[in-house]
Parts: sequence; C-alpha cells; structure tokens
Amino acid sequence: MRIISRIDIKNEFVIKGINLEGLRKIGDPLEMATRYYNEGIDEIIMIDAVASLYGRNNLFNIVERSVENIFVPITLGGGIRSLKDIDRALKSGADKVAINSYATENPNFIKEAVKNFGSSTITIYIEAKNIGHKKWEAFKNSGRDKTGLEILDWIKKVQDYNCGELLITSVDFEGLQKGFDIDLLEKIYPYISVPLIFNGGCGKIKDIIDVKKKYENISFSVASAFHYKKVSIRDLKNEKNLYS
Repeated sequence: MRIISRIDIKNEFVIKGINLEGLRKIGDPLEMATRYYNEGIDEIIMIDAVASLYGRNNLFNIVERSVENIFVPITLGGGIRSLKDIDRALKSGADKVAINSYATENPNFIKEAVKNFGSSTITIYIEAKNIGHKKWEAFKNSGRDKTGLEILDWIKKVQDYNCGELLITSVDFEGLQKGFDIDLLEKIYPYISVPLIFNGGCGKIKDIIDVKKKYENISFSVASAFHYKKVSIRDLKNEKNLYS
C-alpha cells in the first residue's frame, strides 16, 4: 500500500476546495511537497487544477525544482494533451503523468501514450460523480463537465488500452473529510485489474484503516487531511493495522 499526497495547484499556489469547487490558496507547492517528503510520503501527485480550462500545464518548472530535493515518485497531471506534453513532463523529472480530460475526448491517445512511453508511465485519472442510485459518470475539467461515460465502461476501456494505473476521485466526497465513498469503491473494485489509487474524503487515519480491512489492493491519495494537518504522514506510516 502506498500513501500518496495530492497537491492541486493553480498559478503556483496550492489550492483546495470541496467537490473540486470553491478553491482557495493554502500554501506553496514546493514547501508542501518537501514537508511531505521529509515526513515519509511514498509518492506525490501534482495536478494543475486549471490546465484543461486554459489548454496547458503550468507545473513543469515546479516539478523541476521539486526533484532537486525530493526523491520519491512524482506524478504530474492536468492539461496533458499530447505526446510532447508527456515527454516534457518526464524530462522535467516526473515519473508518471495523469491523464483525464483529453483521454475522455480521444481514448486512442491512451494507446499512443502507452506505446511511446510504456504503461507504467501512464496513469488514467477519473473524476467520478454520482448521477443516480448506484450510478456514476466520469467527468472532466476538474469535475465541471459531463463526458457521458458510464464509470465501469470507462474503467474497462482504459484498462483494455493498457494504462498502468488508475487514480479515481469521488467528486461527491472530495474535500469533505468525512470518509471515503464506499458505495463508489464497492461498485468499481471488482473490475479493477491495475494498481488503484483512491481519492476523496479522507479525514482521519481510521478512514484508511476501515477501507483497508475490506480492500487489500488499494493505495490512497490524500489532500485536505494532510494540508490541514488532520492526519500525520508519520502516524500513518507507523500504523500497524495498515501494514499487517
């Protein structure tokens, strides 16, 4: 199991909201990433929260500065729309890229990315939003826009295209810090055949322990609970119930 910090960034500031909305500045991304690394984080995900809106990722320089002193895998996401973007991300020091919006618009891009850079480099990021009883749809553009893609159909397709990893966020639970979206996890888990990172809702260590009791092959991405110091990375790493 990996414990992963998620850092959403807008104009070189860490931002956070609820349900991917109402974003406000809460810190410096390099300082935050360095703190998490020093506390023992396993990986870091950096997402340009407005990249798809403006059609570009603005985080390459932040990644370049981060890898000077941070030596855990970094995934860069937001606005990845070409092989050139992936190449630039990797040359900046990222180990993986997370692709959401453009993949939903052009699924064949996943095949091209895997062919050129290898499946271990390609994380498909899915923003899942509930649209009815036990029904979820994949959204894009930071949870703003519908794609028309039913969640299980989309998960199956991206795995058929050999993505290396799935990062799935519950938009409905994101930022609430009241626990993970267990209904969503129950829906998708039987269909997952690649490493899964689940995100959205963590507010305390027990939230992770409760999920791990039932779902073994899962990692967690945490944002608010780390940012607001509700959960300590060191305490998580020392929690025997998570690693027994």
